[in-house]
Amino acid sequence: MSDATLSVLAVDDEVPQLEDLARLLRANHRVSDVETAASARDAVMKARERGYDAVFLDVRMPELDGLELAKVLNAFPKSPALVFVSAFDTSAVATFELRALDYLMKPVTPQRIDEALKRVEAAAPLAADADEPALARDSPNARDVIAVHDLRARGMRLLTRSSILYVAAYGDYVRVYADSGRYLLRSSLTDVERRFAGQGFLRVHRQYLVNLNRAVEIRAQLNGTAVMRFENGGEIPVARRHVPELRRRVRK
Repeated sequence: MSDATLSVLAVDDEVPQLEDLARLLRANHRVSDVETAASARDAVMKARERGYDAVFLDVRMPELDGLELAKVLNAFPKSPALVFVSAFDTSAVATFELRALDYLMKPVTPQRIDEALKRVEAAAPLAADADEPALARDSPNARDVIAVHDLRARGMRLLTRSSILYVAAYGDYVRVYADSGRYLLRSSLTDVERRFAGQGFLRVHRQYLVNLNRAVEIRAQLNGTAVMRFENGGEIPVARRHVPELRRRVRK
């Protein structure tokens, strides 16, 4: 892929939305050329004729939907990066299992387009590395992501597990604190703990799950509890009953 810009295919069965998406992509300085497809079948034909760096595709389309199209594109010898675009967030988790780099909520903004294209550029060296194709595509560490609500951008965002500092219970949701900011996830703390079991995360309090790899300081307290501090300045209490396990884990 050229250092200059990206070739992109935009796919949406609704013509006005397809035109808006193509316009936003063409306006971005990272993009060299944009082609469009008004159906998944048309997209498959165009993707067979030439290789795209990325495909921005709608989720809900007649006949062959975006998820099915993604499976077809992933089977290509040189598959493009996938960025889903949708008015609904119900398919977000399913798209991440298809190795999507991002999930944009309609109406799409130039800022979110640029963030997605940055992800495409960042992923390109891995995809181009012929010596490590399995690592680039299938490594749990590289591909384990979680879909969260970005309230400021009014959309969905993908967070890699390694970028998460800690997770806090928040009513029917959890708050996810990461390098890029604070997000919401409709889940329980127990479910998140189960998902990240054995991946460096530890429950240290009934309200907190922490990424031990991202802690910068642990301070013991006189009452038998402890406090953990993270790179973002956040401090998390460690309940007394969790202190022995914490000590065992950090001494490994």
